[in-house]
Amino acid sequence: MPSGKKITKPVTGLDYRQLAGQIRDWGQELGFQQVGFSDIKLEKHEQFLQQWLTAGYHGDMEYMSRHGSKRSHPEELVGGTQRIISVRMDYWPDQARAADAALHDPVSAYISRYALGRDYHKLMRSRLQKLADKIKQQVGDFGYRVFVDSAPVLERAIAEKSGIGWIGKHTNVINEKAGSWFFLGEIYTDLPLPIDTPAANHCGRCHSCIDICPTQAFISPYQLDARRCISYLTIELRGSIPVELRKPIGNRIYGCDDCQMVCPWNRFSSPTQESDFQPRQHLDAAELVELFNWEEAEFLKRTEGSAIRRIGYECWMRNIAVALGNCDTSAAVVNALQARKGHDSGLIREHVLWALEQHA
Repeated sequence: MPSGKKITKPVTGLDYRQLAGQIRDWGQELGFQQVGFSDIKLEKHEQFLQQWLTAGYHGDMEYMSRHGSKRSHPEELVGGTQRIISVRMDYWPDQARAADAALHDPVSAYISRYALGRDYHKLMRSRLQKLADKIKQQVGDFGYRVFVDSAPVLERAIAEKSGIGWIGKHTNVINEKAGSWFFLGEIYTDLPLPIDTPAANHCGRCHSCIDICPTQAFISPYQLDARRCISYLTIELRGSIPVELRKPIGNRIYGCDDCQMVCPWNRFSSPTQESDFQPRQHLDAAELVELFNWEEAEFLKRTEGSAIRRIGYECWMRNIAVALGNCDTSAAVVNALQARKGHDSGLIREHVLWALEQHA
């Protein structure tokens, strides 16, 4: 849930340009690599969102169509909002096994780099609250709400308007000096802070991210059909993974980084400064059979404090079964699958039987 104080009325008599500079400094002290400021005009992005929803590209993410126009009208979500403070925090875990090595090792499980460590939501929300507290110490009582992927917020559009980066052809935000391996967070506020210049688009003619997508999820540049995206299939989808998309998933059991891994701007990215984002539980180099042998209690224990836990044990096992179906045939793989073909979950059984057919 978002945290913060209910927005009341703007504080008057302040040097807001000076305050904006102080907020940037405080943000850096709190571990954010960048802080930007935007207004609340999101009409262009509202139109794009409606077209995307109408096309059904959001799949089973029903929450994307909820809340009416609050997602694109911040003042409706939090009354009195005038400005949005947008922040980014790098998450690339440099202590993890090389992403390419894990992705091309069929017996290993590939987990999106953002999910190898601690769940970022609580960490960033706490830091944003501390930033709001520092502002309050400086200006007195003011209205604000803190968000980290916790409400209907168009965070990528806001980041672009705040100068954090532009929305790339793969629909992630890219910064020309820092790539795209970062998280976003926001503070909605009633303080009339000076706004930043929106980031310019520097994708140019490059289409590497579109070409590399294993499931061809990009309808066109800047247009993603989530129903084909591996991140959606392994994280958001709660039912059966479409049969025709199982092979392209390979060994990716939680998310997919392919489109970011080939982005040339990521040569400018920096490793995270947060130890909490480094790998936990050896998940950067775990083997599929090892993870498939976890019972639910072990899954819950090993994923405590991790973003992975949100998909639940059933989808975790579904995803690994598909990855095992894509492995080279071996006694260890077949035996692991055979041990689960009578599982109580019909969802797990379905994907285990499919995987066994691949090794028949």
